[in-house]
Amino acid sequence: MPGGWRSRSIARDGPMAGGDGFSGPAASPWPKPDTRGHSSVSAEPSFGDEPQIYNLDQMFRVGYDRLYAGDHAGAGLAFRAALIVDPDNGEAWSALAEAEGAHGPAGQAGACFRRAVALEPGNWVWRSMLADALRQCGEIDAAHALFHALAAERSDSAQVRLGLARCLAALGRSEEALEEFREAVALRPNDRDAVLALAETLTASGDALAAVELLQPLARRYEDDSAVHHALGRSWLALREPVKALAVLRHARDLAEGDEAAAIEGLIAALEAGEGADLSAAYVRALFDRYADRFDQDLVGKLGYAAPDLLRSAVDRVMPGAAALRILDLGCGTGLAGVTFKPLAGHLAGVDLSPRMVEKARQRMLYEELSVGDVVEAMERTPGGWDLLVAADVLVYIGDLTAVFAAAARALVPGGCFAATVECLADEAAVDPFVLGATRRYAHAEGYVRETAGMAGFTIRLMEPCTPRREKGVPVPGLLFVVERAAP
Repeated sequence: MPGGWRSRSIARDGPMAGGDGFSGPAASPWPKPDTRGHSSVSAEPSFGDEPQIYNLDQMFRVGYDRLYAGDHAGAGLAFRAALIVDPDNGEAWSALAEAEGAHGPAGQAGACFRRAVALEPGNWVWRSMLADALRQCGEIDAAHALFHALAAERSDSAQVRLGLARCLAALGRSEEALEEFREAVALRPNDRDAVLALAETLTASGDALAAVELLQPLARRYEDDSAVHHALGRSWLALREPVKALAVLRHARDLAEGDEAAAIEGLIAALEAGEGADLSAAYVRALFDRYADRFDQDLVGKLGYAAPDLLRSAVDRVMPGAAALRILDLGCGTGLAGVTFKPLAGHLAGVDLSPRMVEKARQRMLYEELSVGDVVEAMERTPGGWDLLVAADVLVYIGDLTAVFAAAARALVPGGCFAATVECLADEAAVDPFVLGATRRYAHAEGYVRETAGMAGFTIRLMEPCTPRREKGVPVPGLLFVVERAAP
C-alpha cells in the first residue's frame, strides 16, 4: 500500500486455507529472540542510519518505509527481523512476500504468501496475492483453482477476474480467457493492465479492430508507456495498416528499453523492408464487420455490384438444368449470392470471416448452414461434399490462389464446379501474377488463374472478361471463370 507505513490490520473475509512451502526466515542474519521476546542489544538489527530496533512496530515502520522507497532488499531484512520476533505474524510474512516478489524469485514470494494465508486463512487480499504469485512462478493449475474460488466469492473484483483470465489463457482456454478479460475491463474500464491484456487477446484471436478501438484511448492516456504503444502497433500490423503501425511503433521504440526495444526494432525493420502490406484475415474481417449495416445498399446501389448475377448466368451455361445442388457460398457476406443461387440449391451453406456479415445473411433465412471462418478451412472440412462452390467478389482479398484451388478440388465431387470472379490484371502489364492495388484489393493475371486452376486438376469450362462492380463510377475490369473437377 503506497504512502508510507500502514497499520497491521488488513481486511479479512472469505475462507481459504493455505499451504506452507517455505521453511521460515532461516536466512536472517539475526538470532531468535530470548524468552522475554527480545534479543540482546548486540544481536538486534540496524538498517543503515537507523538506530537499533527493539520492537515489532519499529521493524514494520522501517520495512514499509524501505518498501515504498524502492529498497526491497532493505525492506526484506526488516520484515525478516520482524519474523524473528514473531514468527507467527501473518502480516510480516505477507510484507516479506511483497518485498521478495519485487526483487527475488516468484517462488520465494509464493512461499511467503502461503505462510501468511496458513496463519490467517480468511484474509482475502493475501489469498489473491498468493494466487498471482503462483501464476507468476508457473503453478498455473493451483493459481487457476484459487482465482476461481476467489471469483466465486467476489465476482466484482477486477483484479481477480484479470488473474483468472491470465490463468485460462495460459491453460489454452482462449475463449473463456477472452470473456474473463472482458469482465475485468467492464469492472474497471480505466485499468491499464486489464485493457492492455484484453486488447492483446483480441488481436491474437483475430479481432484486431476491437483491440485498436481499446488501445487508442489508452495510448492517449499513457503517452510514455512503451508497452501500450507496442501493442497498438502490433494491432495495426494485424490489420495490415503498415503506415499507422510504423508511426506507433517508432514512438514505442523511443520509449522502450532492453528486449522490448529490440523486438520493436525488428518489427520496424520488417515494415520498412515492405513486409506486412498484404491482406490478413483480421483486416478483411474488420473491414466487413464495419461495413455490414450498409453493405447491400452501398454495394448494389453505389457500386453496381453484379458478380452474383454474372456467376449465375455462367453456371446456367455450364451446368444447364442443374437442380438440388449442394452449394457452398464462399465469403457469403450478407447473402446476396445466396439469393441468386438458392433456386439451384438442395442444400445451401455459407461461410464468411465477418460475424456481423454472417448475422445479416442469417436474417435472410436462405441458408441451411452458416459459419464464421476462413474459406479454405471451410472447404477442407468437407472433402467431396459439394456440387458447386461460389466465390462472388471474394478472391480479391486473397493474393496467392494456390491453396484456394487446391482446397476447392478436394471439396468438390467429381464433375463439380467452382465459379468465381476476380479483378483482372492485364497480362501484358503483369510482371507479378497478382498485385495489391490502392483499393486494398488484389488483381490477378488471367494466365496465373489458368495455370493455378490447372495445377489443382481443374478443367476450365468458361473464362471471360466481366465487370463485377464499379469503383468511383468507373467499371472495374474483372475475370469470371467456371472450372470443373475432373472425374478420377
